[in-house]
Amino acid sequence: MPQIVLVEPQIPPNTGNIARTCAATKTPLHLVGPLGFKIDDRHLKRAGLDYWPYVDLTYYDSWAEFAALRSSRSGRCLGFTTRGQHQHTQFEFAATDWLLFGCETEGLSEAVLASCDATIRIPIAEPSVRSLNLSVSATIGLFEALRQLGAV
Repeated sequence: MPQIVLVEPQIPPNTGNIARTCAATKTPLHLVGPLGFKIDDRHLKRAGLDYWPYVDLTYYDSWAEFAALRSSRSGRCLGFTTRGQHQHTQFEFAATDWLLFGCETEGLSEAVLASCDATIRIPIAEPSVRSLNLSVSATIGLFEALRQLGAV
């Protein structure tokens, strides 16, 4: 099962929506700090509704802490970015992939992107639209991976 990794998310409802998607699909969710909110934020909880008990959630204080754990596990780190080399529907996902998404305002840092095994983009037809909402992007990426793996 692929895993979702949110690196320094800033907007509680986005993270709550992603947590709900992870609960529904039994996808592990990793939050890498610093977060732009407290983990007990009411907006985060409201967006996740009463599904939080079903979320396989792991929190890391920093990218270094996450990277240390990640290095001991298998799978590729795939950074989702508007500048990704591979279109999400053209990329071949694996069950052990880690799907990385950056904060809403900055995306993934250059250092994080440099540590990724591949970068993925979700096409946007309108050039004036810079990016999609974080929860939308995470859901599109996850469901494409699950579709390819025959899990949905």
